[in-house]
Amino acid sequence: MSREDHAQYSKPGSGEICADAAAGKIQFNDEKKLMVFHQNMQDIIEDQLSLASIHYMRSHYQEAIDIYKRILLENRDFLALNVYVALCYYKLDYYDVSQEVLAVYLQQVPDSTIALNLKACNHFRLYNGKAAEAELKSLMDNALSSFEFAKELIKHNLVVFRAGEGALQVLPPLVDVIPEARLNLVIYYLRQDDVQEAFNLIKDLEPTTPQEYILKGVVNAALGQELGSRDHLKIAQQFFQLVGGSASECDTIPGRQCMASCFFLLRQFDDVLIYLNSIKSYFYNDDTFNFNYAQAKAAAGNYKEAEEVFLLIQSEKIKNDYVYLSWLSRCCKYFLMLSLSIFE
Repeated sequence: MSREDHAQYSKPGSGEICADAAAGKIQFNDEKKLMVFHQNMQDIIEDQLSLASIHYMRSHYQEAIDIYKRILLENRDFLALNVYVALCYYKLDYYDVSQEVLAVYLQQVPDSTIALNLKACNHFRLYNGKAAEAELKSLMDNALSSFEFAKELIKHNLVVFRAGEGALQVLPPLVDVIPEARLNLVIYYLRQDDVQEAFNLIKDLEPTTPQEYILKGVVNAALGQELGSRDHLKIAQQFFQLVGGSASECDTIPGRQCMASCFFLLRQFDDVLIYLNSIKSYFYNDDTFNFNYAQAKAAAGNYKEAEEVFLLIQSEKIKNDYVYLSWLSRCCKYFLMLSLSIFE
């Protein structure tokens, strides 16, 4: 299983300083106290905003959206709530919807740092790094010297938009400043095949979001394969199953990738193919996806289809990989033996 199949998900910093600070003070492992506060909330704007913020911090983005929209219906002048809604849609991977909602706010506040940054992040997910960087240009030109966070956010996101260029210079000082910085640095190390460094950076992170669970799974899977460690592979399998089996992620593309990875590690390749077949239309030209897809097909005995997928791969790095060469030669050997048996 290629570690880069999940290492593609990383997001630029979306500027979550706009999230209600009140939610950050709640210890979410104290569910009883949280429920007490919840029961004491009234149907007033301040309490409802706090509740929406709690939903956001717990990754319950649709619930937060519902509250924000209900408030906006009665308070059209609360323009900033459009940014909150757009940020929730961004977190749900509805980047086009996020753009539409964000446009309402930017029409009135065209120089908003948070909104412009989120717009750039949406462009990155919808188009590419160059399109995103173009959207950041006005921020780079106008960032106030006193707004240090904007400068750090721009530096961080430029690394992401430029596919990791300058990662070792920019990301380490931001690891405890911007939430996504640690994750993106881990992904950088994975892409450089420095699995141990990636593990050192993420081993003490207590995951709270699907992205963090997925990345911890990827790192443990990579380290398990590298060291031949069943313990790390077991941990990875559990992380993937936790995300892929969750109600919020089971029908998402990352969720299905997780279930495929879980079954891959369990060597249940027919189940792997069920999940990969359901999302293959989104990854037709993706070499990493095709590498995993072809391996699963070959392992399930579908050698002809596996060979066809292997030959779609363009990456020289993958084509020189021992796993690629061994599986492709096995497919060719199967067809050679089949053809000889036909002539006999």
